[in-house]
Amino acid sequence: MSLEPRWPVPSGWGWTSIENIADVTGGGTPPANDPSNFAEQDGIPWITPADLTGYKNAYIERGRRNLSERGYKGSAAKLLPAGAVLFTSRAPIGYCAIAANPIATSQGFKSLTLFGGIAGEFVRHYLRWSKPFLESLASGTTFLELSGSKLQQVPFPLPPLAEQKRIVAKLDALNAKSARARAELARIETLVSRYKQAVLSKAFSGELTQEWRGDGHWPQPVRLGDVAGSFAYGSAAKSQKTGSVPVLRMGNIHEGKLDWTDLVFTDDKDEIEKYRLSPGDVLFNRTNSPALVGKTALFSGEREAIFAGYLIRIVAGPHLDCRYLTYALNSPSGREFSWTAKTDGVSQSNISATKLKEFLFTVPSLEEQTEIVRRIETAFTKIDRLAAEARRALDLVGKLDEAILTKAFRGELVPQDENDEPASLLLERIKHARVSQPAEIKRKTPSRQERVINMARTIFETLVQAKDWLSAQELFERCGVRDGSSTEDVEKLYRQLLELERQEKVEIEEIVDPSTGVKQGNRVRLRK
Repeated sequence: MSLEPRWPVPSGWGWTSIENIADVTGGGTPPANDPSNFAEQDGIPWITPADLTGYKNAYIERGRRNLSERGYKGSAAKLLPAGAVLFTSRAPIGYCAIAANPIATSQGFKSLTLFGGIAGEFVRHYLRWSKPFLESLASGTTFLELSGSKLQQVPFPLPPLAEQKRIVAKLDALNAKSARARAELARIETLVSRYKQAVLSKAFSGELTQEWRGDGHWPQPVRLGDVAGSFAYGSAAKSQKTGSVPVLRMGNIHEGKLDWTDLVFTDDKDEIEKYRLSPGDVLFNRTNSPALVGKTALFSGEREAIFAGYLIRIVAGPHLDCRYLTYALNSPSGREFSWTAKTDGVSQSNISATKLKEFLFTVPSLEEQTEIVRRIETAFTKIDRLAAEARRALDLVGKLDEAILTKAFRGELVPQDENDEPASLLLERIKHARVSQPAEIKRKTPSRQERVINMARTIFETLVQAKDWLSAQELFERCGVRDGSSTEDVEKLYRQLLELERQEKVEIEEIVDPSTGVKQGNRVRLRK
C-alpha cells in the first residue's frame, strides 16, 4: 500500500504528516532477569504492549511493572510527558493509549509527543482507525515492526483544534452508545443458554406438556439401564487425518449437536464394521473436563461414521424416543447427574457405562415424548433465530463504528465552523515554534521528587486537552500524583494550580452535594 492515502477534506483542514504534529520516540526494555531493574513502588511508570491488550480506556497511568532508576538508566527507555500518545509498533501493531502522567514504554512502542494545538484523543482515534494501513507499512523477519521513520511519514488529516475537540466529543458519545449496544447484544448468548435450560427443565418435570396431557399423570422416574437397548464403548484405534470414514470424538459434540468440521478418519474395515453408527444412536461423552463430561448428541445418519473410545453409544429401547433421551441427558437434571456421577482424575473426569445406566429420568408415553420433543425444538428454533439476529446486529455495530470513524476523518461527522482557526495557520505556528525552540539540553534522569515537581508543569497542558471540567482529583492523577504520594507533593501541585487561577488562566469551582450542601471537592477548567 502506498504511503500516500489521501482523500478530499474540508477547506479548513490540511493534509500533513505525523512528523509535523509530533515527535516520535521509541522505548526501551532493561534485562528482565535482573530484578533490580524493576521497582514494586515509587518506580518510573512503564508499560509494554501486554498492558494494552484488551485495554479500552483512552488514558493509562501505569502498567504491571515499574522501572527502577537502575532499569531506567540501563535501557533506552525515555520518560514521556503526560498527554503523549503511546502506540505499539510491534507484537502487535496498533494498540494505542494516552499517557495520563509521565511514563516510559518498552521497545515495542513508537510514542508521539504532540505539539501544541493537537488533541491527543483525536490522534489516538486516527491511529486506531488506521491500524490496517499501519500494519501494511511494517517489515521484519522474526516479527513485523513499524519503524519510527515510516510512522513519521504517515499522512495525517488535520482539522482545526476546535473541530478536533468536537469530533472527539462526538466519537466518545457515539462509542458509548455502541458499547452499550454491544454489551446488551453480547448478553443474548448467555440468555439463550439459560432459556434453553429453562425449557428443558420444564420438559422433564412434566410442566411443558401439562395441558396437553390433561388429567393424565406424570410417571415416576426410571433407570436409563431399564429402558435403553444397549451401551457400547467406541474405538480405541488410532485415527488418521485422512481416510474414508470419519471417527467422531468428544470434540465433535457441541451444544447438543454433532459438529462435523474437525474430523479424523479411518480406513480399517474391521473398525468400521464394529463401530459403525446407525441413525438414532445417542453419543454420550464419558471422558472430558468436569464441566463438559456427559455432553450428548444424536447421530441422525448425516454420513457414514464410527465413534471413538471416549464416547458411549446408547441405543434406545422400544419405549424410548432417542431424541427425548438426548434432550434428557442435556437437561439440567442430566447435567446434574453427570456432575455427581463423574469420577475425577488429574485433569479429566470419567463416567462409566455402569454409572450411566443409573441415570434416573421420567419416561412418559411415546406419544407424549414426541410432543415434548416437538415443543422443545419449536422453542429452540425461535430462540436460535433471535440469537442469529443478535449476532448479525453485533456485526453491524462493528461496521457502524468503522463507518463513523471514516466519516470523522473525512470531515463529515460534525459541521465545520468558519470561525475556527484553519489548520494551515496551526501548522505554521507549530513550525515557527519548532524553529525558534532552543536545542534541548540533555539532563540527568530526574529523581522521584524532581519528577513529581515536573509533573506540576503539565497542569495547563492537561487542561488544554480536557474537553471541559476535570475534578481536582482526576487532574492531579493525570499529573502523576496518586494515593500514596507525599503531602508535600500534593501541596506543591495545589500551589501551582492556585497560581494559574491567580493569573486568570484557570477556573476552580467547588463541587457541592445539592441535597446536603456538603462540599465534595473541586473541579477545574481553563478560563474561557
